[in-house]
Amino acid sequence: MPYSDGPADEDWASWTPDRSSSVPLTEQVVDMVRSRVAQGRWGIGTTLPSQREMARRFNLNRSTIGQAMRDLAALGIVDGRRGGGTTVVGNTWSTLLPRSLDWTGYVSSGSFRANSSVIQRINSLEFESGMIRLGTGEPDPRLFPRDMWTAASASVMERIPSLGYPEPRGLLGLREALCARLVDVGIDATPSRMLITSGALQALQLVSVCLLKPGSFVYTEEPSYVKSLQVFPSAGMTLRGIPMDADGLDVRALERILSSQSRPSILYTIPTNHNPTGVTMTARRRADLMELCSRYRLPIIEDAAYEELCDGPRPRSLKSLDSTDSVIYVGTASKSLAPGLRVGWVVAPEAIVARLGDVKMQMDYGASAVSQWLLAELLRDGSYDRWLGVLTRELHRRRMAALEVLRRRCRSLATWNLPHGGFYIWMTLNHQLDMTELFHRAADAGVLLNPGDLYDYRSTRSLRMSFAYAKPEEFDLGVARIVDIVRDMAATDDGRRSSRPGRP
Repeated sequence: MPYSDGPADEDWASWTPDRSSSVPLTEQVVDMVRSRVAQGRWGIGTTLPSQREMARRFNLNRSTIGQAMRDLAALGIVDGRRGGGTTVVGNTWSTLLPRSLDWTGYVSSGSFRANSSVIQRINSLEFESGMIRLGTGEPDPRLFPRDMWTAASASVMERIPSLGYPEPRGLLGLREALCARLVDVGIDATPSRMLITSGALQALQLVSVCLLKPGSFVYTEEPSYVKSLQVFPSAGMTLRGIPMDADGLDVRALERILSSQSRPSILYTIPTNHNPTGVTMTARRRADLMELCSRYRLPIIEDAAYEELCDGPRPRSLKSLDSTDSVIYVGTASKSLAPGLRVGWVVAPEAIVARLGDVKMQMDYGASAVSQWLLAELLRDGSYDRWLGVLTRELHRRRMAALEVLRRRCRSLATWNLPHGGFYIWMTLNHQLDMTELFHRAADAGVLLNPGDLYDYRSTRSLRMSFAYAKPEEFDLGVARIVDIVRDMAATDDGRRSSRPGRP
């Protein structure tokens, strides 16, 4: 419907820009045109007034109108051809949406803190093919027991009654099977004292929002896996590191801190196959820790994620030593079976389990019913224990191969501990280097590392080296590349030092 001086809808000429508005005049013109197209007043084929006419009627500069027309053309709403005027060519919903909302203020104002930039890059690079992953905290997916899963899935599908919501504390059959295993290792577990969660991390989140007040202290080993998370700080708690040695958490250091403060607090610890150091707390240290926490009435969160991944008999858990019901025990199938299963469990006093379960129902209405049925089946028919034997033997083989690689390639560059299970070796470089730079240079070379700074309360020279994900030959290749980068960085740093003028 061409119109020499503008569309047939004549009220467009009565529109005036709001010069007192914070919205730029160009955007006001764009929104005016878009609104009329959206309302059907200006259909496809409508020729708009000339830019000169619009500038005159709206008392605007022609440059303002020209920019608005270019913006509308970029959105696909109009097309301006030389000699043919500007014509409406698009009226689909997507082209008529308002300009993108600026979510910056919303994104930065949420209560849950963002991951560090290094962790965000790790999370991204883990899905890139070709990366040698020397820090990843999960078993090699190439070890996945496909035949076992196929058989368990077929059996479950024949027996599963429905896929409705599970009961608040989790599938009863799964809780019974897990409790039977825990009773065998000295943990007083009953189905009413157990909650099934969507992984161990959800258990920590539930504890942070249900049991702790903002301002509370959360004591952890230094370094600690939980330091790499924002679960507790996002809920208003303060993390405070406790030194550790080859025997585990330093109980005397913890006592000195507890004796000088009265703020509400809790201890988070991974006593067996510690993440990230691989250290396993000795029996003597466990007894001393339980006595201290009982005396100071300090509750404990025991993270048992790696507890079953031991060479030989597993040490007694803190929960099995707990005579005052002060330990919240957190387990998971993510490390021993498959991280994608997303099944964890909490053993705690019944009142705590009820509280956590109530809040969990508000979060997700229960962990995956399919995952719970599958894990219950694997526990029922013995497949889980058979697989655990296979996995621990393979982890032992990979750990010994990784230690040999480090001995051969890194003797002059670093020191490391000798773990007896789990996934990790804690390696500390002899040279003081920028670990963030090392991380990025390694990533550019196709090797994904987890710098120790992610887990510690101060700058470190350490790396969490995982032997669980990479095959021994991949571990060897990745370490060779890291050694080259470390030597290059050390040489560059030494060059800088030697070029500095000495003191007069």
